[in-house]
Amino acid sequence: MNSVSSISRFNEWLDQYLNFERTPKKNIFWLDTMQFLCRRLGHPENCTSSFHVAGSKGKGSVSVMIANILKAAGFNTGLYSSPHILDFRERISSPDGFFDDEVYSTAASELMHSVESIVTSSLPGERPLTWFELVTAFAMLCYKHQKCDWAVYEVGLGGRLDATNVISPKCCCITPIELEHMEYLGDTVEKIAGEKGGIIKEGIPVVVSRQNYESCLQVFKEIAEQKHAPIIFSEEAGKVSSISYVNEQNSGSLGMKVVLESGLFSRPISATLKLVGDFQAENALTAAIAVKTVFPDLSEEVMEKGLSESKLEGRFEIMHDVPTYPNIPCLIMDGAHTVCSVDYTLKTFNSVFSADCEAHLLFGCAADKDSEHIASLVPFSFTHITLTKPGETKASNLPAVEDAFSKAGLSFISCADYVKAISLAFKNANEQRLPLLVMGSFYLVAEVKKFLVSKECDLI
Repeated sequence: MNSVSSISRFNEWLDQYLNFERTPKKNIFWLDTMQFLCRRLGHPENCTSSFHVAGSKGKGSVSVMIANILKAAGFNTGLYSSPHILDFRERISSPDGFFDDEVYSTAASELMHSVESIVTSSLPGERPLTWFELVTAFAMLCYKHQKCDWAVYEVGLGGRLDATNVISPKCCCITPIELEHMEYLGDTVEKIAGEKGGIIKEGIPVVVSRQNYESCLQVFKEIAEQKHAPIIFSEEAGKVSSISYVNEQNSGSLGMKVVLESGLFSRPISATLKLVGDFQAENALTAAIAVKTVFPDLSEEVMEKGLSESKLEGRFEIMHDVPTYPNIPCLIMDGAHTVCSVDYTLKTFNSVFSADCEAHLLFGCAADKDSEHIASLVPFSFTHITLTKPGETKASNLPAVEDAFSKAGLSFISCADYVKAISLAFKNANEQRLPLLVMGSFYLVAEVKKFLVSKECDLI
């Protein structure tokens, strides 16, 4: 059975379970269910050494950077991340891409066989298994069958009760905290920090990125003290000494050269990142410090290679040649959907172009996002703005987004049919020969990528 049909069958099976990403629901997080599942599967979470990464912003980037450094060091490495853009296997892969078909099909068969024979009364509290718990267990089985030396787990939501929090990592990382998912994690940054800090383990070192709120640092300090866990603050252990944007000669794509310093390094680390934005330099510092904490003798050359090879779809992803839209000079796709991440994306856009550069914006976000605050960040240099829904997967509130952009004094057109909205945004940007930024949701990015694939197919 090929990987596509195997994964399709597995996804159909998964669809019978509650998927929090599609249908948010309170009070469905417990670690005992995941612990039960791991015991039943023979503890696949213990078959691979691991890093664990939580946070509100940047955890995906830090995870992929750590995974690429481990790959550059010669380790067989797995990477667990979310959400996926086009292919479910993006969640469970290696820094090089997907595993062989047999790995996915073997893990899927093992998981389905084990779960289907569970007697409901044996489940903790007789609570049903959820989609994310099963996907996390599936990842662990994939890494076992792939015989991974290391796996890097990105937390799904929160940390303390996240399904990934059954692992025993060699190092934890916590990226910047901001107000997000407040109905599930708490209504203050301190409460959210408490949930994210729940990944800190007894005696296991934790690396904490530069934070926007001093109070969050105190929360992490207190948890680390309780757990007797060494805590390393990246802004104390190192610094980003320089950042500059460069055009890579071979591909013509934009890169960002960074120089990182730390007492943990034998010399400054100099790498040209594919992931651009000043905040990515901070993410690189966090990742480098985390790996050096576990592997103090790892060479700086290996660190530089891993950082330079790190890339992520939907994180300020730049496309210069847009199928059937030759006049669009640059397409940027970013899944930024929180106030802080949108602010970072817009600042990066201004750094790459200029603060007064005319451009088009295609924006769509889920109903639970702070659209009013986000709209206030959008500069007037976006002369054409198209608002829409971020696809069908997530609930949205387009009238609220329209109201937010109106209050911000921004001119826009709105179209609830996201396929038509995408087509309209591309048509207008092409006619006016202006850059197009897609922002607000990874689900919107996914729909744009599907749209582009259809355009590529038209060219065949």
